[in-house]
Amino acid sequence: MEITKRYLKFLVVVFLILYSAATEAQRPLIRFADKQFELENYAHAGQVYEEAYTKKESYATARKLAITYQVLRDYDKTFEWWGKTIAYNESTKDDFYMYLIAAMQAGEAEDLNAFMISGGFSTFDFPGFNLETLEKLYSERKNVKLVQAEGINSSGSDFGTSKWEDKHYFSSDRGDLSSSKRKAIRLDAKNNIFSQEKSNFNEREYYKLYVKDGKEEVKLLLSDLQGVQHVSDAHIYANGTKIMYTAFIGQTKVKGSRKKSMDMNNYPGIFYGNLDTDGNISDSKPFPHNNMLTYGVMNGFYDAETKRLYFTSNMEGGFGGYDIYFVDYDGKENFGSPINLGSSINTVENESHPSLMGDWFYFSSRGHDGLGGMDIFRAPHSNGVIGSPENMGVPFNSPRDDFAYIEFADGKRYLSSDRQGGIGLDDIYLIEDLHKRMIARVIDCDGNIIAEEFNADIKEKNGKIVATKRGATGELLADLEPGKEFGLVISKKGYFSVTDRTLSTINMKEEKLEREYRLAAIPYQMPVYVDIVYYDLDRSKIRRDAEEALNKIAELMNRYSFLDLLVGSHTDSRASNSYNQTLSQRRADAVREYLANYNIGPERIRLEWYGEEQLTNDCGNGVPCPEPAHQLNRRSELVLEAFPDRDKQYEMPKELMGKDICDASDLLEAMQAELHNLPTIYFDFDKSTLRSVHRKELERTAIMLKRMSNLQLYISGHTDQRGSEEYNKGLSERRAAVVMDYLVNRGVEAARMQYEWFGKTQPINDCGAIPCTEAMHQLNRRTELRLGGMK
Repeated sequence: MEITKRYLKFLVVVFLILYSAATEAQRPLIRFADKQFELENYAHAGQVYEEAYTKKESYATARKLAITYQVLRDYDKTFEWWGKTIAYNESTKDDFYMYLIAAMQAGEAEDLNAFMISGGFSTFDFPGFNLETLEKLYSERKNVKLVQAEGINSSGSDFGTSKWEDKHYFSSDRGDLSSSKRKAIRLDAKNNIFSQEKSNFNEREYYKLYVKDGKEEVKLLLSDLQGVQHVSDAHIYANGTKIMYTAFIGQTKVKGSRKKSMDMNNYPGIFYGNLDTDGNISDSKPFPHNNMLTYGVMNGFYDAETKRLYFTSNMEGGFGGYDIYFVDYDGKENFGSPINLGSSINTVENESHPSLMGDWFYFSSRGHDGLGGMDIFRAPHSNGVIGSPENMGVPFNSPRDDFAYIEFADGKRYLSSDRQGGIGLDDIYLIEDLHKRMIARVIDCDGNIIAEEFNADIKEKNGKIVATKRGATGELLADLEPGKEFGLVISKKGYFSVTDRTLSTINMKEEKLEREYRLAAIPYQMPVYVDIVYYDLDRSKIRRDAEEALNKIAELMNRYSFLDLLVGSHTDSRASNSYNQTLSQRRADAVREYLANYNIGPERIRLEWYGEEQLTNDCGNGVPCPEPAHQLNRRSELVLEAFPDRDKQYEMPKELMGKDICDASDLLEAMQAELHNLPTIYFDFDKSTLRSVHRKELERTAIMLKRMSNLQLYISGHTDQRGSEEYNKGLSERRAAVVMDYLVNRGVEAARMQYEWFGKTQPINDCGAIPCTEAMHQLNRRTELRLGGMK
């Protein structure tokens, strides 16, 4: 649809020369062919020029044929006729330049430098021909392949694509080729005779819109516009309910006061309307900036996020040819004023087919440096600001026309091209990665994609680093070479690192490798286990009855590398404050020294000492208390903390794999069976008073609950089977309540505890069925404790 770069102006000069160059014998044929060319009936013009050339071969006619077939994009014939043109002595350097371009487009010039030398020229003779850029683009070929879009292309021209769900919309002039002397229109044609059948530009059908729905056959999409010829450039938006498209409508305007002369300046315009599920367009309305008798407007693309409608136009005030503009558009009926995208995007030549996806703005141009014809470019896009463009390179571009690049949310990418190897004049191609595309959703504990930055490192098994990027919706993207294995590490400060060593493209048939990873915040310094060891009066030596607790602490620390110990040591209130501070420090040191025997390094133990500052009861200075009450104060509280170092980046421990890393209570359950052996509190017959031994056990429980704010305690009271059912219910209630009251007095919130009572209904030993000893009755007189997660 676009002619080759650098020679639009040259065409005008050529024809001014050629009009007077024909011989007398050729004059009628040449004059008629020139008229057909002027009316843009190029196919018919070519036939007549060839007839004239057979009558008399000449340089001028050969050149006209080369130009005609160039316009028609018949690249083999273009190359043939430029070859004949340069064989004449009259040929010029410009003729050879056009021959060089034709050779590239016909695939006949693999070594461009050698090709120029064969004609007696060098790159210095063609300053507009950037051989260095061409060589760079070819050497940096992208690792993708182009395949024919399935079930869409025909022997005609098929181009442009828009999608909604499984429906694929495109433009085509498919149909039989026919010959006619009736005149027709094409892009910005200036005819005054219209055909209702086809375009005499190339003797093909007018462009129409088509849709392919999944595996179904291609169907015609009907517009409700009247007097329309070409219809193209479908763009679907508003969740598939609206369509925007380009159309040509035959229009004339009267010249002269007597209205005897008609003049035609027909240009394309954009229309938008409703689209139903049956493929019918209704309520079509013109874009308010159309002016189809003065300038063209086409290639509409609406970006709902920025609420901008991008389009191309040759309206007055541009940089030359068709430029890309945008207007603010709310997706309904309100349009802003056109704004030119500026000189970084637009050139003196034509730009077309804008589209936008994620961080990139795409368009086609024949004014920027490229491979020839129309090339596809992209420019970075952020918050409506578009940066400097870059050529997308090979194979996105070829020496021929490449245009209408578009990318959809599902990752599918398409372009249109008349490159060699196609099945029609223009074909729609699906772009597939030669690499396998890895798409990974990195989510938080609420299932949301993490939008902020995180580190993602992918390496091949041999250590080669694989580049990654973020997709339009925040997903992690990477191109993985086929037949290889990879390792992935995702890390973010304050979150568990994720490692995946299962990434492999070996024998992989699918195009995409999809994964989902969850990043969970590290629960730094999370208490997972507590215990208490006690000391004799004025002593710091570890007692024999404390060894069991410390041995268990050592065993757990050796098993779980992510656990460190916090030791808080205390004294009773007897002796001075300063003495007791020193004594509590010695008790903390004694714990560290004891654990050193189990190869627990001092860096994993944090010591704190408080003297008599934190008594467990009211046995302060001068208060008379029994020895068991003072004993409760002479202690070291031992708290095992998971992930203790707030500056360290932890990976998920293998011991916790398979657990819900977003649920702290689930993490605890991984070790809960061995870490949280809660006591059972036993009572004397017909009593609800706590025994001294159970006060120590409840001290440990109180510390655990205060440290582990995510846990809830369930308390259930029971009796033996002696006494009435009513009496025992009251007694079991008092036994449950006394445990709860003790813990409340030790600082545990009542809201975190629930207690219930069962009387004699749930015995350990059914003493109504079997004779029971006093020891068996004792097992029934109890209050049980059970942990659960907070609701």
